[in-house]
Amino acid sequence: MNQRSTLPPAARVASTHGHGRLTAPAAARNAAAIVQMLRDVAPSRGRALEIASGTGQHIVQLATALPGLSWQPSDIDPARLTSIAAWAADALLPNLRPACQLDATKAGWAEEHASQDVILLVNLLHLIGDTATQVLISESAKALAPGGIVILYGPFMRSGVLTSAGDRAFHESLREADPDMGYKDDTIVLNKLRAAGLTPMDRVEMPANNLTIIAQKI
Repeated sequence: MNQRSTLPPAARVASTHGHGRLTAPAAARNAAAIVQMLRDVAPSRGRALEIASGTGQHIVQLATALPGLSWQPSDIDPARLTSIAAWAADALLPNLRPACQLDATKAGWAEEHASQDVILLVNLLHLIGDTATQVLISESAKALAPGGIVILYGPFMRSGVLTSAGDRAFHESLREADPDMGYKDDTIVLNKLRAAGLTPMDRVEMPANNLTIIAQKI
């Protein structure tokens, strides 16, 4: 499910550099906070899958900061896969696997990506619909190893409330582009995680009014 073509400009800003490498300002801004959060919650060793790795900026920094994890980047978009490969080629990290094409909103991918200790999703839930969100969470739960964690980062409603003028404007621009898109309610997402058999562990306020939701497969 590739919705990037319908996104408003604020949601799809990325510039192109040599060898197909893309750079997104938002990825550069939030990388340090995401890396620090993962240092606090991720296991020191194991397998980690990033869903919708985008430009590849995050995955290189994550693999550098957490060398005990074997990182698997993924994306649905061929241009993003090319960009991830370009970033990885410059980094030459032994714990960074080649990017794979994955549509995490379609059922059935968990078997191929089973036994993950970490599944990370950054800035995607507000760009997909409720049905796609349900599939993504259900498949993530199946793909986790016992004790594994899923980490959902991005903008969320807090108990049904958009808590800033900027969030309200961005949410409305997404809804205008596609009625299925828009901020998800954190309480509803927590309930979806529970329904998938996961145990919510933490809910962390992040910079720029973002939120991280962490759940574990017990």
